[in-house]
Amino acid sequence: MDTGLVSSRYASALLKFANENGTADAVYSQVLALLKALSSVPQFRAAIDNPMSVSDSNKFSLLVSALGGEEMAEELQKFIRLVMKKRRTNLLRLILYSFVSQYRDEHNIKVSRLITAVPAPELEKRLSGIIRERKGDSVLFEHRIDPSIIGGFIIEIDGYRLDASTATQLKSVRRQFVEKNRRIV
Repeated sequence: MDTGLVSSRYASALLKFANENGTADAVYSQVLALLKALSSVPQFRAAIDNPMSVSDSNKFSLLVSALGGEEMAEELQKFIRLVMKKRRTNLLRLILYSFVSQYRDEHNIKVSRLITAVPAPELEKRLSGIIRERKGDSVLFEHRIDPSIIGGFIIEIDGYRLDASTATQLKSVRRQFVEKNRRIV
């Protein structure tokens, strides 16, 4: 069984179903919440993935409670029940990740990693504006703070990496200085 193909097909069916009913945005945000819960609590993920651990009705209750009191969209409820009925619960996490990917592709949302030495919300806004202006895409930033870069920033988007950090520039200057000194000696 090709789990990638199965999860992709289930995800595209959920996306199509949510789009037809006009609830794709709500389903997307709830899927993100479910994925966050599944990735942050290993016992929760194990209970959902294991077909023998908990009954399907209890798994469904766990998934609903993972939304933190928010009412689960009807489309997502029906979809999860279908996945359970078809005995694909062990693939639920992969299906949800595939759904997020397909939703982002459909809505031109790019995910980018931004690394700075200190929090920089203004930089996020500025970079987001530049990317939206040039490519017409929205950008979600995964912002990480790393004091070892000293200053500047590192941004990764669509497989490209722009390293404008002070630490990298200092390494470059050091390398050039060492090369010049080797020629002198």
